[in-house]
Amino acid sequence: MSAALQVTAFGLALLSTLFLLLATCTDCWMVNADDSLEVSHKCRGLWRECVTNMQDGVRTCDQYDSILADHPVKIVVTRALIITADLLAGLALATLVLGLDCITFLKEDPCVKLKMCYGAGVILCAGSILGLIGSVWYAVDVYVERAMLVSHNIFLGVHYDFGWSCWLGMAGSMGCFVASVLLTCCLY
Repeated sequence: MSAALQVTAFGLALLSTLFLLLATCTDCWMVNADDSLEVSHKCRGLWRECVTNMQDGVRTCDQYDSILADHPVKIVVTRALIITADLLAGLALATLVLGLDCITFLKEDPCVKLKMCYGAGVILCAGSILGLIGSVWYAVDVYVERAMLVSHNIFLGVHYDFGWSCWLGMAGSMGCFVASVLLTCCLY
């Protein structure tokens, strides 16, 4: 039972970490779409902004000036939180691999392996909370930006949606959280 639970938690943690890494690297955290003409589809990410022409499918991307340049707070905070969540999830995966029962590392001391799995669960929990805060922070800021335009009657036929990268960040964070619950609460 314990080995099956460990392998399940490892698979979930691996998939969720890949989701977090993919969310960090991709460029569609916020979508601006023109309702009336549907001429272009603009995605804003943490690292660049891309515009896709709907007629011919040509995609062009503009890099942000520099990582050290002044950026909106939502981009800086989301970058920091998501990158930290990526690092913590990677550290937790490495610890979890060494703590799995099916791995021969420290096979003679099962108590240490169990503590490694528990520690990996705690690290995954911290990473999942940071990733979820970063993703939700960005999503709330997108919603507030849209609400400010509507409240000031500056509606230009453009709507803002959460991009698939934002959803990947949330899904990866929730998956890491579920894996941490499996490792910390259900393993004993």
